[in-house]
Amino acid sequence: MSHAIVAQYSGGPEVLELQEVPLPEPGPGQLRVKVAAAGVNFIDTYQRSGAYQVNYPFTPGTEFAGTIDAVGDGVADFSVGQHVATAEGLAGYAEYALVDAERALPVPEGVDLETAAALPLQGITAHYLINSSYRVEPGQTVLTHAGAGGVGLLLIQLLKQRGARVITTVSSDAKEVLARAAGADEVLRYEGFAEKVRELTDGIGVDVVYDGVGKDTFEGSLASVRIRGTLVVFGAASGPVPPVDVQQLNKGGSISLTRPTMVHFLRNAQERRWRSEELFSAVAAGKLTVRIGQKYALADASAAHRDLEGRGTTGKVLLVP
Repeated sequence: MSHAIVAQYSGGPEVLELQEVPLPEPGPGQLRVKVAAAGVNFIDTYQRSGAYQVNYPFTPGTEFAGTIDAVGDGVADFSVGQHVATAEGLAGYAEYALVDAERALPVPEGVDLETAAALPLQGITAHYLINSSYRVEPGQTVLTHAGAGGVGLLLIQLLKQRGARVITTVSSDAKEVLARAAGADEVLRYEGFAEKVRELTDGIGVDVVYDGVGKDTFEGSLASVRIRGTLVVFGAASGPVPPVDVQQLNKGGSISLTRPTMVHFLRNAQERRWRSEELFSAVAAGKLTVRIGQKYALADASAAHRDLEGRGTTGKVLLVP
């Protein structure tokens, strides 16, 4: 037996309870991982609340890192004792969790397991945003929201390494300090940000906006984009964006609008390894800093969800069994 967080039905953070559960057994092509840490992400809150449909009882957690404890039949590329991470695992809010071997990411020497748990989902998100949803080129100007969040801090660093000018939004002075330390050129508050972006770009607007906030920022994001620029909406921290009249894109200057999700940017092993190896190599070389803002005991998963949804966190939030 082992322990895991279980929600018997959808609801608020209080539905997350620590329970004794059977030790999961790896099936063919699967790994069982002794979890060192699990990432807490907005998708987990969407699933817990019922915004995204899942089957109950339900254990959240697609992102975790740890040590392989057992391997299923047919696994050739991994062995017991190896360190792995994933953004595509199963029921990671637990002491032991399963992942398909093809979705496991080897953790290189020089990267500790808590850092490895904090990187996959938000790191791969940042990677596909600036390389695939819209490829940022040196000299371009970018607006990214929530600059002190987990994705935001990684995005700022990667964008600066790409040679972009980075404008970001935050909600407090403390978060501004974090965003500037990551390399942001301009840090704004949310109120009136679109007008300030226009001022900072001589009325032109930015080449691309990366918006993970959603409902509260969408209209301002759209107003911040230059003619023939791109708006990438990749999350809904404030709620989903209402239905869009495509004529808004015409009036804004033939703007392109896209709503990516990670699964469509991890289509095969080659793509998965490309993104993860670039990220882990950057961390191991000291070129990319992963900020772990808060760590909670596994039993305190409800508090972690409450703080994340209340925007009371910065950087990455982890659960530690």
